Amino acid sequence: MQQAADMAHVYVSNADSGEVSVLRLDSQGLLTLQSLVSLGGNLMPMAISPDKTQLYVARRSDPLSLVTLAIDPVTRDLAVMAEAALPASMAYVSTDHSGRYVLAASYQGAQLTVSPVGPKGAGAVEQVVPTGPHAHAILPSPCNRYVLATSLGGGALMVFDWNAETGRMKALTSCTARSGAGPRHFRFDSSGRHVYLLNELDGTVDVLAWQASTGSLEHLQTVSILPPGFAGKPWAADLHLTPCGRHLYVSERTSSTLAHLLVDEATGRLSVQAHTQVETQPRGFAIDPSGRYLLVVGQLSHHLSCFAIATETGQLRLQQRIPVGQGPNWVEVLA
Repeated sequence: MQQAADMAHVYVSNADSGEVSVLRLDSQGLLTLQSLVSLGGNLMPMAISPDKTQLYVARRSDPLSLVTLAIDPVTRDLAVMAEAALPASMAYVSTDHSGRYVLAASYQGAQLTVSPVGPKGAGAVEQVVPTGPHAHAILPSPCNRYVLATSLGGGALMVFDWNAETGRMKALTSCTARSGAGPRHFRFDSSGRHVYLLNELDGTVDVLAWQASTGSLEHLQTVSILPPGFAGKPWAADLHLTPCGRHLYVSERTSSTLAHLLVDEATGRLSVQAHTQVETQPRGFAIDPSGRYLLVVGQLSHHLSCFAIATETGQLRLQQRIPVGQGPNWVEVLA
């Protein structure tokens, strides 16, 4: 029997069928559907708690809610713990590094929210922060002293002071994007020295230098993630770094591709290596904590693909495709 230490579990939210798929990922990169949890409505962004005991899922249709699911410590199956009302439809959820608060960003509502986590899961929203149009992503800085969030319509990556004791954020500064870029998702590198900002509307990634002492950002580089011969309107979606920090992958929905970019470990700058055809309309994907596998869903193909990541080159090789629910869009992986 496959040992638990050699396995990971994959959670996929399926927007159109209102369920979360739980899959096993074995050491050979093979997926098996384990269970389904039906929550109803339009399920989209998810986040795993830092202690790996809870999964948070935002429902983007009425009743707008943040659902807390308990993760079984042995089987990794899910069970509903709590459901708390949200003031708007959330495009992104995350937690601060303490795990005491769930952070959310609303595209339609142009706002950020903070929800406390108690013994029974995430509770009612305690803070609402207005933003520019179309807030899209929210993450804490590695030091947990700041929270950063994007305003796609406002063309900015915003920086907030974060008080991890009180669960309150306060506007500090912002980094203005190029006109028409559309800042969407972003990631900190493992060193905490750089931020990679994905722009949805022009299909680019900006490399930004991050100064944790002041909470400031400085633009270093802009790289296109569009494949050769691209035609149409860019529609970039998501980005993730491998645990080693040397490879960055970015999904683009119009071409249904993943761009692979090599990270210069000294400067943080990027160079495009390859483009890989993946599932149709790849809104979301994830990389397993071992850095060996990349899991990508197709919002229009209703499938999940597992790609093996070559350790040195970062090249992707398709291992398996497996059907999931309807309109899959978000992936989380638990080792």
